[in-house]
Amino acid sequence: MHPVITVFAASPDEGRGLARDMPVRWAMEEVGQRYEVMPVTFVEMKAEAHLARQPFGQIPVFEEGELVLFESGAIVLHIAEAGSGLLPDDASGRARVVAWMFAAVGSIEPVVVQRESAIYLEGDEPWHEERLAIVEDRIADRLGELARALGEADWLVGDFSAADILMVQILRRLEDSSLIELHANLSAYVERGKARPAFQRAFAAQKAFFERRYD
Repeated sequence: MHPVITVFAASPDEGRGLARDMPVRWAMEEVGQRYEVMPVTFVEMKAEAHLARQPFGQIPVFEEGELVLFESGAIVLHIAEAGSGLLPDDASGRARVVAWMFAAVGSIEPVVVQRESAIYLEGDEPWHEERLAIVEDRIADRLGELARALGEADWLVGDFSAADILMVQILRRLEDSSLIELHANLSAYVERGKARPAFQRAFAAQKAFFERRYD
């Protein structure tokens, strides 16, 4: 039996690979682990069966035997620890990668999600434009800090790691804006991530799944 990842039955991103199952798929491809997907509808996500696995009624859920995990960052960390190639061998290096994983989901992702909420949920509000400008200023500050930290390095901590999976995937959610383009090193960083064969396989798999659902 292969691990099972719960995914959107009808992804709002329409195959663009922006849903939170994408970093999990990518991590699985990086470590060479086969997996299966289980689609859930928005109604099913709020049903008791799904809430027993994911208390907030979201995706993804990772199931392997008796192990059930939620939160994409935690799932990617588990995959990295169980596999090879996504965490350094030395304890200090591993700790720094984990710190950057927390930074991705704790410092960068929240402001990115605020922007999405401002666009998709608050677009009809009279204060929408002002709110969006404030949020994008916050994102610009965070990206400036991230760009300084990355500098001329290819990856966040030495070689490519689980931290880069999470960070690149979060930055991809800004590709409909010009925010990343203001930092050449971040633009190049995202493109390096997307060029990895494992990313390409994961992206193709999730896109094919979406297209089958609507063929």
